[in-house]
Order: sequence, then structure tokens, then C-alpha cells
Amino acid sequence: MSRLYPDRPILAASVAVFRDGKLLLGARANPPAAHVFSLPGGVVEIGERLEDGALRELFEETGVRARIIGFAGHTQVIEKDEAGKVRRHFVVTSFAAHWISGEGTPSTEAPQLLWVDPANLGDLPVTPNLQNILSNAAKLMGDPAR
Repeated sequence: MSRLYPDRPILAASVAVFRDGKLLLGARANPPAAHVFSLPGGVVEIGERLEDGALRELFEETGVRARIIGFAGHTQVIEKDEAGKVRRHFVVTSFAAHWISGEGTPSTEAPQLLWVDPANLGDLPVTPNLQNILSNAAKLMGDPAR
């Protein structure tokens, strides 16, 4: 199925990886939201569990391994063209995870990686709804301040 003008929504999975109070974010290389920071993730493959897809994409994009703690929420990305036809439609599921290994190596899909304070993203350009997902993920990780 084409990612442009799909005949149904495309399912994706991402993961909020926490290490020593920091969160891993990656700059997106491709549209939608190219050059904007987001959680590592991508399209779920046929027969793949959401959690497995999130962890696979995390490793492929960053070289990081993690252990999922729980479901942090979802985001819907619906982009229409000038005629009102749906150009892109993604449903992105997000999980909270503890870091296991890997420092984070940039890739063609995530050319820039940052370990950041999840409570203070400053003026970093981020994808819509990221703050809500991070708040849910922090609660799952046991951070009552979030």
C-alpha cells in the first residue's frame, strides 16, 4: 500500500525510551514532519505485534534496545491535499520503555538523535501531540511529577 493517498489508515508504532531521566528523540528525515523531532518508530509490518514493531523500528533507526513498560497513547496524522482528498493517514501507537543498551546512532531515517529532558523540550520542533504522549509515558515510568 502506498503511503501517499492510501486506501486505508497506515498503522505505525513508536517508543518513548527513558535512560537516567532523559528521553531519546530523533529528527525525522522524511515527510510528514521532516526535520521535526519525534519518538523513534515506523510502520508495523504484517503479522507483527505493535510492541515488536516499535522495538524493531527503535533498533533499526537508532541502534538502541529497550524494554516496553506500557502503552502511552496514540496519535492520528491525517493530511489532506488542496482538493480535500486524504494524502496521508497514519495511526501511531506509542509505548513507554526502559533503555537497555545503545547510545543512539543516527540513521537515514533519524539523522539526528538527542537525549533530552522530557519535561523541558524548550523550543525544539516536535511532532503534534508529543507532549501528551510524553506525559502518559512518564506516568507509566513512575514519574509522579508528570
